[in-house]
Amino acid sequence: APQFAVVDVVKTAEYYRDSLGFKILGFFSTPPVFAMVERDGVEMHFGKADNEDAITNSIKRKVGYDAYIWTSDIDALFEEFQIKKVNVIEGPVKRPYGNREIVIKDCNDFKIAFGD
Repeated sequence: APQFAVVDVVKTAEYYRDSLGFKILGFFSTPPVFAMVERDGVEMHFGKADNEDAITNSIKRKVGYDAYIWTSDIDALFEEFQIKKVNVIEGPVKRPYGNREIVIKDCNDFKIAFGD
């Protein structure tokens, strides 16, 4: 499962639930310092960053994604994300390597690709 350090664990888990269709599996500690979410067999984990200066990989990276998630119906997922006003930054697009993908930026600016 991808694990990301985030400033606000609760806000991130709730975003993944409300915008991306994940189920919150649980929060750990009080106040929460770790959360787990799941959708279609894919889990993602969020740990509290040590400070307010958490930096996403996408800020440093010119190519690639912070996470890549396989899906069975990219068109249905794209429609769902459009309805929920998810920040889709690319796609759906067919890649030279044969995958169809959409790329989003989440509430922490992580670049997440979904492909089929």
